Amino acid sequence: MNPLAVAILLLAGVVALVDWWAVLRSNKRIEYVAKPGVLILLIGVALALDPKYSSMRAWFVAALVLSLIGDIFLMLPSDRFVPGLSAFLLAHVAYSVGFLIHSPGSPAPIITTLLVVAFSANSWRRLAAGMKAGGQSAYLPPVTAYVVVIGVMGAAALASGNLVAVAGALLFVLSDSIIGETRFVGERSWGPMAVITTYHLGQALLVLSLVR
Repeated sequence: MNPLAVAILLLAGVVALVDWWAVLRSNKRIEYVAKPGVLILLIGVALALDPKYSSMRAWFVAALVLSLIGDIFLMLPSDRFVPGLSAFLLAHVAYSVGFLIHSPGSPAPIITTLLVVAFSANSWRRLAAGMKAGGQSAYLPPVTAYVVVIGVMGAAALASGNLVAVAGALLFVLSDSIIGETRFVGERSWGPMAVITTYHLGQALLVLSLVR
């Protein structure tokens, strides 16, 4: 990467650490600034680096902007879960398109694809049961659509053959899975920290996957 991209990435890392501290201490005031700040800086990294494919970068930047919008919706005091979910769903669509337009042409290995399908199906089963038990069945259609789309994004990352992208996508999937578990199945004391760390690391790796 060029020096400007490296400098912005390092700054994003510092702001991410501040955000993790804010989440750990439940300091919403700092989190409201630091959380979107990380995404804004990662957008800056994506724009500053020299990508292998400019068209892939365009789709990834779109995904990051949509993720930023989703972050803002989800951290608002009032419940904006569906708008936030919708923004992230579109972000995963953008990432998927970015991967697929430059896919080497070979499908993801059957075993890893089946693992993605199995993980997605198990997540959906647990979330559906939690929604029904908690009287939140109205969320079932949008959550089902989200699980399908994020599964496609994971498979698209696997098909890319880019190990950095695969690691980033899997961390992003893990972060979203923990959010779903926390909201619909049961809260975990470690949930917020697990969500934010896997999310930031996943997004950073997806950005870095633009450079090989």
